[in-house]
Amino acid sequence: MADDSSIRPFRVNVSDEDLAELDRRIAATRLPSNELVADRSQGVQLATIQELARYWESEYDWRRCEARLNALPQFTTEIDGLNIHFIHAKSRHENALPLIMTHGWPGSVIELLETVGPLTDPTAYGGRAEDAFHLVLPSIPGYGFSDEPTELGWGPIRIGQAWAELMRRLGYSRYVAQGGDVGSQVTDAMGRLALDGLIGIHTNLLTPALGDADALSASPPTKEERAALDQLDAFHATGTGYFVEQATRPQTIGYALLDSPIALAAWMIDHDTDAYEKIARAFVDKEPSGNLTREHIVDNITLYWLTGTGASAARSYWEEGQEGVRAAGQAPPPVSIPVAFTSFPGEIWRTPRSWVERAYPNVPIYFNEVNKGGHFAAWEEPELFADELRSAFRPLR
Repeated sequence: MADDSSIRPFRVNVSDEDLAELDRRIAATRLPSNELVADRSQGVQLATIQELARYWESEYDWRRCEARLNALPQFTTEIDGLNIHFIHAKSRHENALPLIMTHGWPGSVIELLETVGPLTDPTAYGGRAEDAFHLVLPSIPGYGFSDEPTELGWGPIRIGQAWAELMRRLGYSRYVAQGGDVGSQVTDAMGRLALDGLIGIHTNLLTPALGDADALSASPPTKEERAALDQLDAFHATGTGYFVEQATRPQTIGYALLDSPIALAAWMIDHDTDAYEKIARAFVDKEPSGNLTREHIVDNITLYWLTGTGASAARSYWEEGQEGVRAAGQAPPPVSIPVAFTSFPGEIWRTPRSWVERAYPNVPIYFNEVNKGGHFAAWEEPELFADELRSAFRPLR
């Protein structure tokens, strides 16, 4: 019998019965009446969800996503009492740099799949062999094919410690880490934990700004800082409904997310305005933004449905809040390794360089602003995203 530290191959194998039950539930959905406004200010618009449901039931094929996942090297291993699912795509190029990337909510490893090729085989995408990465894509506990936590305490710090053990177990004594959304909090925590072997981090959402953006701004704020503060204020005023519910009452919303696939879909696509508008266009106007296509969006939603992880993923926000409560009044440990940040124009706010430098003082900083991409940057613009990681981590090779 395998011991707890063994690494075991994993394949996705969803039953026909589960897929038939999904179709039945989509067909049986009761929809609300039309919103009374012309924009998304009352939530996900009826036309968007009707087209999503029609596509999901009549055109979408999960088996294509299943085959895509199974074409990649997938594994599970038990860490700290939980089976952790991960993709481990090794580069064919010599001296590739190991990289662990953490997805966010409402994402999964599916949002990162388009980056596998550009990161592991850069020469096939106009890059250089010496910029290649060995790529590790774990599923956060409670998301996708990783186990749900059965006890409290699985916040960003504990997840970061688990990722360090995963990289050690894979034989990587020197590696870098990347994350966006929830993944940015895990990656930030990894940087502050002074983990053996971690030599640099990259994020595309500035986690310290979620705590107190005003503290990162000059007095008075610069023009760029004022614009970012205004964007944050707008998001807090109109865009944080999902955040508040998941951070305070994840079990309550979980009942709907586990019972209705359309409730799950509506909840997952009602994130930030830029991402929602791109997703709505993909369905209503059949105009995808980069790789944020109808098929890929429904791949991700279907993964949540089939694994029954709507509630457990929501609980990760509650855990983040509890971790913050436990650390209240304590300054977080500083990051002592190089930090890289890419600012994407469609993100919740456009992070100025000054915020990154104040959040991570006294360490080398890579900072770049690009001209396209949003909150799901790796999903939407995978080649641009991969090029940013090559540039960010090139000095560490």
